[in-house]
Amino acid sequence: MPAPAFTTSDLPAATDAVLISTLEEIFADSAVLRELDAAIAGSGASDGMATRRETVRILAEARDRGRAAIRRGFDADPTRARRVTHSYAHLTDRLVQCAWLVATRVLHPCPNPTESEHFAVIGVGGYGRGEMAPHSDVDLLFLTPYKVTPSIESVVESMLYMLWDLKLKVGHSTRTVKECIRLGAEDYTIRTALLERRLICGENGLADRLAQRLWDDLFLKTVPDFIDAKLRERSERHRKQGGQRYILEPNVKEAKGGLRDLQTLYWIAKYRYRVKDPAALLKMGVFTHEEFKAFEGAERFLWCVRCHLHLITGRASDMLTFDMQDEVASAMGYRDHAGRRAVEHFMQDYFRHATRVGELTRILLVALEADNIKQEPALIGLFKRRRRVKAPYIERQGRLDVDDEAAFLGTPLNMLGIFEEALRTGLLLHPHAMRLIAANRHLIDRNLRETPEAARLFLGLLLKHGNPERALRRMNELEVLSAFIPEFAPVMAMMQFNMYHSYTVDEHTIQVISNLAQIERGELIEQLPLASSILKAGVNRRVLYVAMLLHDIGKGRPEEHSVLGARIARVVAPRLGLKPKDAEIVEWLVRHHLLMSDMAQKRDIADPRTIRDFAKAVKTRERLDLLTVLTVCDIRGVGPGVWNNWKAQMLRALHRATAAALENGLEDVNRETREKKAKKLFREALPDWSESALRAELGRHYGPYWQGIPTAAQVRFAEMLRDLPDGEVRLDLEADEDRDATRALMACHDHPGIFSRLAGALSLAGANIVDARTYTSKDGFATSAFWLQDAEGRPFEPSRLPRLRDMIEKILRGQVATRRALEGKEIKKRERKFTVPTNISFDNEGSDIYTIIEVDTRDRPGLLYDLTQVLAQSNIYISQAVIATYGAQVVDSFYVKDMFGLKLLSKAKQDTLAEKLREAVSRAAERAGA
Repeated sequence: MPAPAFTTSDLPAATDAVLISTLEEIFADSAVLRELDAAIAGSGASDGMATRRETVRILAEARDRGRAAIRRGFDADPTRARRVTHSYAHLTDRLVQCAWLVATRVLHPCPNPTESEHFAVIGVGGYGRGEMAPHSDVDLLFLTPYKVTPSIESVVESMLYMLWDLKLKVGHSTRTVKECIRLGAEDYTIRTALLERRLICGENGLADRLAQRLWDDLFLKTVPDFIDAKLRERSERHRKQGGQRYILEPNVKEAKGGLRDLQTLYWIAKYRYRVKDPAALLKMGVFTHEEFKAFEGAERFLWCVRCHLHLITGRASDMLTFDMQDEVASAMGYRDHAGRRAVEHFMQDYFRHATRVGELTRILLVALEADNIKQEPALIGLFKRRRRVKAPYIERQGRLDVDDEAAFLGTPLNMLGIFEEALRTGLLLHPHAMRLIAANRHLIDRNLRETPEAARLFLGLLLKHGNPERALRRMNELEVLSAFIPEFAPVMAMMQFNMYHSYTVDEHTIQVISNLAQIERGELIEQLPLASSILKAGVNRRVLYVAMLLHDIGKGRPEEHSVLGARIARVVAPRLGLKPKDAEIVEWLVRHHLLMSDMAQKRDIADPRTIRDFAKAVKTRERLDLLTVLTVCDIRGVGPGVWNNWKAQMLRALHRATAAALENGLEDVNRETREKKAKKLFREALPDWSESALRAELGRHYGPYWQGIPTAAQVRFAEMLRDLPDGEVRLDLEADEDRDATRALMACHDHPGIFSRLAGALSLAGANIVDARTYTSKDGFATSAFWLQDAEGRPFEPSRLPRLRDMIEKILRGQVATRRALEGKEIKKRERKFTVPTNISFDNEGSDIYTIIEVDTRDRPGLLYDLTQVLAQSNIYISQAVIATYGAQVVDSFYVKDMFGLKLLSKAKQDTLAEKLREAVSRAAERAGA
């Protein structure tokens, strides 16, 4: 008997959602059904394998046509995410429904099914919600009234094989209504999936029965339990994702402020209020019109990002990695403008939406507290005595709220005063208060900004309560900070597209201020002894806090941010109530907030000229101390793991030497004094050596050797140089805990290019060189000191040192060809989008006896080897290399002389050498795949 012909009436009604293309383009119902009829007739309904094979072929072609139509529509309108997710859901519906038709009507027909042979195919989870990204999973529930019958089992099996052959990622379960209730009660994941269910095909009455039983027997009885479970799940997810909304490479689905947070919000609302879509929360008064617009905007944006990610990667990828950020920004139509890259504008929008998701979640949770569904939060600082709340405020649900709206709004100063009251009492702001503030930001106008009382209140937030970051973060999220200081608005949620900064500019600023507050509370005495002692001795706190608030305010514009920031500080500092002298220091600190970091990380602080130049720049001990604390807090605020003992030691040494120079006079800072002191320390370190041996060792080295490396390294070199045979390289590896690095000392007979060979050997061994010094003795020996870190920026573990030593020795013996071995060292794919322009400069003023060549470029494996090869081939003698790395950017500073021991003063020679160095940079880039 031939199989009955399919008609469009056999398919459930098409979705009424607005799609990105026409229904016919996404899935041509009539045409596909005709093809299935013809193919089944041709293969014979009795040949199950042939029927299944032909069904898959026809549906695969329909799937490809549908996906192509959706892709075309999305390319033409790349921000219509909701239409795209509905389109993919509709396409999937039709594929599942056609597989069901073939399975039930052709492969396993059951003309007169008993009650137990009726079943329903239900979409659950995201598919049940009718929202799908291009490569989302298809979660199906095969719902049966009773135990699964053989005929249902056969249909399910055939359907699954066809769907799997269509390359759909199908998650499935076959359960009775009773089993759904039982398993949903036991497992929150199953319960959440059942909350979002949709009949795809099959028995409608069975689906209705499941819906009724779920609400009557499960959902309505377990509201508080479900909400607490979802919030615990959310907290744990945030913890796994790093706990920060402004994480560098967010997971658009799982990260804080991502799609899963929005979905959690919807699940809770649906479970509690039984709403069918988020729009119902607007009618119920849970959200205002503006808040619901924010919900829709965030949802549309995040889905848009996720869909583009899936299409670009060709798989279910939700990680917004560096390389993907650039491509998604381009796909969504972002362009470079206003001195910033398209990807930076895109990520700024991403973080703004993520912030709004957090606000919307708080609003819903407090509405639930008002319903006594969710437990109220404990007071911050649970065991502290509560302070009585002042009028016009009231404590409501454990939070600070406005009791008298008219009184509150009648005094615009309250727009700042409420944050002061929150800090004073230790209470969080109630969402009602936050809504009131957001709706009345216009009260923070020019008159308020120029009121001395407003400036006093704002400075009090920074200075009086010991935790200013709490107020600043909430003020920033509610856009009060940018209303009071309009110059701050451009840096809100501003992402810096590099691997160095982990936070947006505004969050980085708050982190910097938080670091200062921690030091003041005495929490970082062991980690930051110098900054802690400076603050304990006493500094101008108003100047320091305002400088930290404004230090990056000039970012994101074409002009150098410290120069623009200083100009902005000149206007803002007096407006905040600072006296002219204090405002001048703030302006100086903003203008020079990178100076100390640059000096410590890019220059040789053992060179007296470095200390003299830095001392001339800071001029006073007060400025030195203020700049030191600002620098420490700034570096610590860049991101986790950026601050380390190496940077701490360099900054302490620079502060110590500069403080001495300011106190004793700059004329005391010279090479002769340092050399004399170093030789005295060397003698004291070797009491067992004979006088003749000491004199020989002291006489064999030139002055820079004594001025440039620690006494411990000089002692070790003295031992290594004893009876050193020609052709041998002696190597000493040791942890240098003070500098958070591994110290590598190498001694050998000098010959051209030895420094480059050593640098290449270390690069191949997987070591990052953070500092390097090399000296030639009067009797022809080369002594080179390197400070190394592993790929994580830490000293090498002791267990790894033998392998590191073995690798270095093999390379130096010529068993490994350095250049050939470096060919396989490439930049990771996700990091290739980072571009850093190459700048090469020659400085003949920064050192008395050397030219400083600074190469600022994109970091790459083996770059130092390539650069030092060029210098060696150009007969340039390298005394020292100082390496400063900022994520993907590296600044290599070389202290050099020419073959005659002179500075490189000729402009023509400088230009020729610069061109060769640029070629070396390009070669390194090509080799690394950049």
